[in-house]
Formats: sequence, structure tokens, C-alpha cells
Amino acid sequence: MDLVQIAKALLLAVVEGATEFIPVSSTGHQLLVGHFIGFHSPNNTFEVLIQLGAVLAILYAYFGKLWGIATRLPHDPTARRFVLAVLVAFLPAAIVGGLFSKVIKLYLFNPWIICSTLVAGGLVLLVIDDMFGEPKSTPPDERHTDRVEQPRKTDVFTFSLPMALKIGAFQCLAMIPGVSRSGATIVGAMLMGASKRSATEFSFYLAMPTMAGAFAKDLLDNYKNLSSDDAALIAIGFVAAFVSALIVVRTVLDYVSRHGFWLFAWWRIIVGSLGFAGLIIFG
Repeated sequence: MDLVQIAKALLLAVVEGATEFIPVSSTGHQLLVGHFIGFHSPNNTFEVLIQLGAVLAILYAYFGKLWGIATRLPHDPTARRFVLAVLVAFLPAAIVGGLFSKVIKLYLFNPWIICSTLVAGGLVLLVIDDMFGEPKSTPPDERHTDRVEQPRKTDVFTFSLPMALKIGAFQCLAMIPGVSRSGATIVGAMLMGASKRSATEFSFYLAMPTMAGAFAKDLLDNYKNLSSDDAALIAIGFVAAFVSALIVVRTVLDYVSRHGFWLFAWWRIIVGSLGFAGLIIFG
């Protein structure tokens, strides 16, 4: 392990943490950046395992809320239903990922596919953002009247189990790199009546079991092939991903509530387009 490898690992980890909880596809960004800087890990193990840093970041940021839910579980049916809803939403990805993760990595972890899904996902976000109108910060006299009314479900604790299962089905689309786990769940939730803020917040909660499960499966599949250098790079990446993810988690909800998703949509389109250009020029 040399300084160049450490620098590359740090860059990828910062990219992972900064993009994990916004709808731009952390996996797609990591794979594209890794492709162009020449960073490769067996079976993309590094990219998956450093996600634990992002998971711990959201656990840290949401500790108070999670503790409150845990303490209410014995006597509060709303808390029990919410936990069950998150687990139900996690179930489709657990099944699909458990059965097809190796096939997905083999055939879909391709920079051309990533660039295509980044651009397509950006266009979808633009449509969704337009469908649901301007954020509440827009003055009433400047809002368009032909857009979808503000959704009724503004509290994640009111999401029903069937709704959670459908959101989980949307999350399975994120098995395709470049789609974005958070983007798929947010779009799915909004199409079923959630507000932008509650859809984004539910994607945070759903990230915890989903990413922890992906981490555990990848570690179980690949731990025998990890060297001491690999472990050191993963540890460095873990810390960097934790810090960058923590910054994002603490700011993204308020940003989405005020401004919607247009910035993320155009970010995806620009990055995907630049990726296409880079692949054509540099291969």
C-alpha cells in the first residue's frame, strides 16, 4: 500500500459518503471515479464495505430518534408498525440481492450502463420534481396550479405496510448501478403520496438495514480474500465515508424541503454526460 493508493481510497470514500444519501447513486459515482483513476478492488469489495461508515454516520445522526423509537416499542403500536414497515420495505432488496448480487456485479457493473442510468435517473427526477410542484418556500402567487397537490403523507410513521412494501420494490431498481438506492426509494414513496421530506427521511431509515445487509453479505463472501493492505485501505475509507456522510445527512433534509431535487437531477445528467465523453475519449 502506497500513498497513491491511499489517496485514491480517500477520494472514493469521500465520494461514497457524500453521495450515499442523496439521489445521485453512490455506487455509480464510485465505479466511475474508480474507472478513471485506475482503482480496482476484487468484486468491488472496497466500495461495498466502506458503506458501513455511511451506515454508522446515519446511526450517529439519528441516534436520538432511534433511541426514542426503541424505548416506545413495548407500549406504542405506532412505533412497532413503523419498525415493521422499514423491515417490510427492506425485504424485497434482501431477497433480490441475496439471489442475484453476483450476477448483477458480473453483468451490470459497467461504466456505460452507469452513465446511461445516471442520465435517465436525472430526467426522472426532473419529471418528479415538476409533477409535485415547487417546494413550500415558493410564494403562493408564483406556484403553478396545474401540478400535483402537496402529498398528504408528511410523517414517515404514517406509511402503511403495503406502501412500505412497494417502496421496497422500487429500491430493488437500485441493484442496477447508477440508479441510486435513495433515488429509487424517494421516487417510489412520492409516487405513493409521500412528501419530498418524508420520502427522503424514509429512505434514510431504510438505508440502515439495506446497507448493513449488503456489508455483511459482501464481507462474508470475500473476507478470505482480503489482505492486510486491503483491510487498512477499508479502514481509511470507512472513516472518510463516515465524516462525509455525516455532513450530508445533517443538511440534505432541509435542502430537499426547500429546493426539491432539481440540483441532484442536473448533477446526474452532467456527470453521466461527462462520463460518456470520458469513455469515448479515454476508454
